[in-house]
Amino acid sequence: MALQHIDPTTTNAWNKLEAHFEATKNHQIKDYFNANTDRSVAFTIIWNDFLVDFSKNNISSETIELLLQLANEVQLKDAIQQYFSGALINQTEGRAVLHTALRAKKTDTVLVDGVNVISEVYEVKSKIKAFTEAIILGHKKGFTGKAFTDVVNIGIGGSDLGPAMVVEGLKYYSNHLKMHFVSNVDGDHVFETLKHLNPETTLFVVVSKTFTTQETLSNATTIKKWFLSKDFGTTQSDVAKHFAAVSTNTQKISEFGIAAENVFPMWDWVGGRFSLWSAVGLSIALAVGFENFDALLEGANEMDEHFKTADFEQNIPVVLAMLSIWYNNFHGAETEAIIPYTQYLSRFSAYLQQGIMESNGKSVDRNGKTINYQTGTIIWGEPGTNSQHAFFQLIHQGTKLIPTDFIGYKHSLYGEKDHHNKLMANFFAQTEALMNGKEAEEVKNELSATKMTATEIENLTPFKVFKGNNPTNTLLIDKLTPKSLGALIAMYEHKIFVQGVVWNIFSYDQWGVELGKQLATTVLKDIENSEISKHDSSTLNLLHKFKI
Repeated sequence: MALQHIDPTTTNAWNKLEAHFEATKNHQIKDYFNANTDRSVAFTIIWNDFLVDFSKNNISSETIELLLQLANEVQLKDAIQQYFSGALINQTEGRAVLHTALRAKKTDTVLVDGVNVISEVYEVKSKIKAFTEAIILGHKKGFTGKAFTDVVNIGIGGSDLGPAMVVEGLKYYSNHLKMHFVSNVDGDHVFETLKHLNPETTLFVVVSKTFTTQETLSNATTIKKWFLSKDFGTTQSDVAKHFAAVSTNTQKISEFGIAAENVFPMWDWVGGRFSLWSAVGLSIALAVGFENFDALLEGANEMDEHFKTADFEQNIPVVLAMLSIWYNNFHGAETEAIIPYTQYLSRFSAYLQQGIMESNGKSVDRNGKTINYQTGTIIWGEPGTNSQHAFFQLIHQGTKLIPTDFIGYKHSLYGEKDHHNKLMANFFAQTEALMNGKEAEEVKNELSATKMTATEIENLTPFKVFKGNNPTNTLLIDKLTPKSLGALIAMYEHKIFVQGVVWNIFSYDQWGVELGKQLATTVLKDIENSEISKHDSSTLNLLHKFKI
């Protein structure tokens, strides 16, 4: 059974939402609060240790009703069932989309081509556990008999962004192993990483489903040459002790010199940008231990169950996705900011950029027809409070509407209350300021308490006015733990899915990545050979200048 191909603009709900937008577009969020003192209760979802307050949005109960009517009209419930059941919802590639199976319970049944894949998933998890514990405890050693001290993850895209984000996010829980990530094909990046490493005590994890990804294989080959340098006295047989692989290409892995016992499989039904839950997360398990990696999966599984079973009005991913559609498709907002108030999640927005923009950056619908409405949003952000001193000026007083997610934690990990209170004071104050703004009369009253003249006050006032009415979602979580981080990541994954269903697009292919790769192969030949093939005049001129 395939996903339904429903153009959202042909639904009754879409037409009603257009009319509703015209009637409410000039409403102020703060006026909704003045009219209903219980608004925050009505527009808050509490689930496990998550509190999601979406009351500071330009919405009424009618808005939510219409958005959820839209979700029902595009048959979101059926789509969710297909998502979890193994249906081939990635139709352009003929694949199921089952990263959720990687964190399913052992007793669950998830069929792919009639075969329950859960037992295979748990076999790989068992292998990850044995391998990572042997490295962490020092039982598995390098070629000189020394225990490992460093791990280098070699991958790109989902094989890098997910593990790197989680390793940084869970740094508080890390063990003695020092983690490094090499992704860019930039040789300076590779050698900058290698220059402080000892080949005797470094483990390299090569992550590439096909073991043919240009950037990853170039970096892995360069690192292998470094490892086999005559300065270190290593031999080809030593590669087996220092390299592991996450891949399906057993032949190329063997040719590289990686031992079969250090090879971990990937599955066709797991997209790269959703693969951190698989053996791609080997670096995570090495960094924080298998128990914490398993807790990450457990948290994601709990969010999966919430998404599958909760009524839409109390379903966090559904509500957040539909709010995003409200701003993207009716208010004309093109970007969303994601601001975690913890330095640990410094790479969270970068991770979500791939997940969201690679998934929903599509301009044709499931029928192959050009779309006449906006799809994927542009995602950006940085941790608070750093971001307040960087780009918040634009959100507060700029001309663009930027819906923003604020993610904060009730408890700090080190228990430093003074710092955490100041951090969270900013967290709460920013959402309040973005909503309320500051009117001219308030500015004038503040300035009148200074020694400014009436003329000076009049001249300065426009620059200190904040229009307000900027929408925000507030996610308040008890504590940053492996489990809560797993749930948070899964929440955004399911938001991606909901938006893709509503927009009638295939979220799980990424053909847009291919064209640049193909052209790069041709251009590389032009750089390495004496002759240059046919290009536009700009590219030709640039290649000639580069080769001089």
